[in-house]
Amino acid sequence: MNNKEKINYNNITKGKDSRIKIYEDTKIFIDCPAYHATGGPESLHQLCYYLRNDLKVDAIMYYYSYRSKKSMFPLHPHFKLYNLPFVLSISEEDNLKNILIVPEERIGLSLLSNFRKIRRGIWFLSVDYYYLGRLTKKDYFFQRAIDNISKIIIKKTISNFDKTSKKVLDRLIQKYDYMEDQLLKLADFYICNTYRGIQWFNKLNPMFYLKGPINNSFIQEDVDLEKKKNIVAYNPKKGFYFTKKVIKEGKDMKFIPLENMSREEVIETLKKAKVYIDFGNHAGVERIPREAAILGCCVITNKRGSAAFYEDVPIPDEYKFEDKEENIPKIINKIKDCFENYKERYKDFEYYRQMIRNEPKKFIEDLRKIFVKVEK
Repeated sequence: MNNKEKINYNNITKGKDSRIKIYEDTKIFIDCPAYHATGGPESLHQLCYYLRNDLKVDAIMYYYSYRSKKSMFPLHPHFKLYNLPFVLSISEEDNLKNILIVPEERIGLSLLSNFRKIRRGIWFLSVDYYYLGRLTKKDYFFQRAIDNISKIIIKKTISNFDKTSKKVLDRLIQKYDYMEDQLLKLADFYICNTYRGIQWFNKLNPMFYLKGPINNSFIQEDVDLEKKKNIVAYNPKKGFYFTKKVIKEGKDMKFIPLENMSREEVIETLKKAKVYIDFGNHAGVERIPREAAILGCCVITNKRGSAAFYEDVPIPDEYKFEDKEENIPKIINKIKDCFENYKERYKDFEYYRQMIRNEPKKFIEDLRKIFVKVEK
């Protein structure tokens, strides 16, 4: 999809006014896995934070899957800065004045069946993981068997099975019709964090749009373009099967994986790099590409998931490639172009950076489109 083929989502929410009513004594519980620090949990903590601090609503984190043997505290240290109240049970809060919001992953959805009166909402933080949450060990028994044997014989896995691959996802999409999902039917409203998701789950009603902003620590950083180096940063946890082919082809280039790093170390790496590449599945609106862009990186992606939508990843088409082997030379050439003409290519991402800077403000505006305070 090029820049001229934008979809019109001006009227995402269906109905005259399907906003969710908040009363004076309403509590909103945000369901989140305990002690997890990925992009999804960060969005859930941000939702709670902005509800409390900008909409002045009594929002509370509700941690599930807490195991005291695994951790003495359910809150991951990364989220202490939000300073949010939390509970481990809300069974006594099951009444019509309150609201429960769960993520789309399977354990979160299953919690909806534990309640009868509380108003229930689902936040689709991705499209892919709604389906991938239904993947069972039976679905990749053969690959697991091969890997278990190869680990014993040659001390490494050889199947190269990717649970997030398009092939696996397509099979799950064919197998499961979301309109037949009994857990989805338990919800009173739905939220998506991508325009791709809005289009995908278009039969669910009422549907709202809400995308979590990146952490302010990235937005507040000063970037000196003169200190940029010919470095390519990448996330080895997403799309590495293809990324390693790009690395092999660009053997004369310096590639740095963003792994085993603190947030501060990620920031320093991205402030030095000129390019960030991401050939993952783009299940939602990924955070690292936005973090990289705001820290001055030229961002190169594939066309999978939300990356196929300009509204979700608004970068010029010349920086998006189908992740096919015949495109690897083109990707290498684009990286070299970014190295050699960095200051000019940097300008290509100004709209993307401006969008990222405005995300906190937009998040609050969209929250007000979802929730409305009413008098008793």
